[in-house]
Amino acid sequence: MENLKWNKPEQLEDLLCELVSWDSRTGTMGEIEFSTRMLKKLLELQYFQDNSSQIHFHEAGKGRNAVTALYTSGVTNKTIVLISHFDTVHTEEFGAGLQDLAFQPKQLTEELKNRLAKLPEDAQEDLVSDDYLFGRGTMDMKMGLALHLHLLERATNENWPINLLLLTVPDEEVNSSGMRSAVKGLVELGQTYKLEYELFLNSEPSFSQTPQDPNYYIYSGSIGKIMPSVLFYGRETHAGEPLSGMTSHYMASYLTRAMEFNPNFMEELFGEKTPLPVCLQQLDLKEDYSTQTSHHSAALFNVFVMRQNADDIMKIFKETAVKAMAECAKDYRKVCEREGVQPIGDINVLEYQELLKYAADKIGDVEVQKILETVMNDESLDERKMSMLISDRLLLHCQELAPAVVLFYAPPYYPAVNSSDNELVQEKIALAQKILQEEFQVEAKQVHYFNGISDLSYVNYDAMDSGWQSYKQNSPVWGVTYSIPFTEMQQLQAPVLNIGPFGKDAHKLTERLHKKSAFIYTPRVLGKVIESMFVTIEA
Repeated sequence: MENLKWNKPEQLEDLLCELVSWDSRTGTMGEIEFSTRMLKKLLELQYFQDNSSQIHFHEAGKGRNAVTALYTSGVTNKTIVLISHFDTVHTEEFGAGLQDLAFQPKQLTEELKNRLAKLPEDAQEDLVSDDYLFGRGTMDMKMGLALHLHLLERATNENWPINLLLLTVPDEEVNSSGMRSAVKGLVELGQTYKLEYELFLNSEPSFSQTPQDPNYYIYSGSIGKIMPSVLFYGRETHAGEPLSGMTSHYMASYLTRAMEFNPNFMEELFGEKTPLPVCLQQLDLKEDYSTQTSHHSAALFNVFVMRQNADDIMKIFKETAVKAMAECAKDYRKVCEREGVQPIGDINVLEYQELLKYAADKIGDVEVQKILETVMNDESLDERKMSMLISDRLLLHCQELAPAVVLFYAPPYYPAVNSSDNELVQEKIALAQKILQEEFQVEAKQVHYFNGISDLSYVNYDAMDSGWQSYKQNSPVWGVTYSIPFTEMQQLQAPVLNIGPFGKDAHKLTERLHKKSAFIYTPRVLGKVIESMFVTIEA
């Protein structure tokens, strides 16, 4: 293996630093250009110079592309898919003094030593130890991509008797547009090359379970995230006559209280629990200041899932909203009785699909379509704001329903995925733990749900599940600016596994990568895990 470019620890470190230097923050020109740079990097391998047609771009919107590179062994259809993302979060926290070094890991690590006292104590210790490499994307997750390039190079040079399909995608950090776009490509490549997907192997880093967590983890699944959202639409009035109407904020206070930390949404499996729901954003849709009360606002709630699907969550969400609005109306009536005022009525609770049908029956499909197109053609809006405004504009034409709340889903949605019960995954985790313990004295613990959200959510979707239809029906932007290829995801039936390097402080100034874990331990483990699958094929 002397002729390999990305095999020795120092070679892997140089490769990582090169990948990190390709600034690819989500939504920037660097993210767009990364795929072309990756193409050139892949063409450094003789195999892909000879088989360049096995490198493909998969359009992911806004000029971005996911990249696949397929190594075929010629002796089997069995295929391992290596999944990574190449976008990173932004770097504002580095400040003017360090921002230029955020993508230069070696220089940044040295410069931080001059600012040691300004860093948290644990980061100071790691910096002084020289065991870590600092920089944006070192941990999350360009080292994962570097490891996959290392595996791909070994496979092409050593003629591994298994196929490897490298997939690296943009926009994991915001909407996972890259992975959602690549799913159809995986299905098409499988059909074209007659591939049999055996394993989806991601190399997201080992994330802390708690602050300053020193443990190393291997993941047999990835937690899901869904965003049940709501439009609050009250009745406007003058601030001098507050009980002649109902403010959306009054309504919102009841549902926010009912949603935050609500244990009805929590799941527990394999001894792991989902974090409790919280409100991620509340937005007043009143555009200007006046003494007219604010009668329309919106809120986005974060809910993590393990086994529950979109239909399950919508049912709990609606039950919660109905109870909260009943309590809100009850308290409002008490105030009206106390003040001798006639109340304006109860609060309607509707799912978005119910509002859409009501509006179509009232103003016609053509007018409804105009409303949707007007909002979704506004490039200044993201998908979350679009979802709010579509609901708001529809209800503007149906004010007889007010006061009302409209329940909808806003992007993104990451379905949960888990392969903890899969025999192959159990075997590979045991092998990885054995190597780490015996060769490097590192204890690796299994976590059943990766807690950092990952692109594994878009493979191995339950082929029998139809609960995703609720998401489609209650997503205002579905099929235009946002969609999830559930049907294709159901065709990608192979187990998932995540083995990546150890690091700390993803998305922070002190993001850092443990060098021995990245350049020595994890390459050894990944290589042995894949080599162990040669036996399966020969058998």
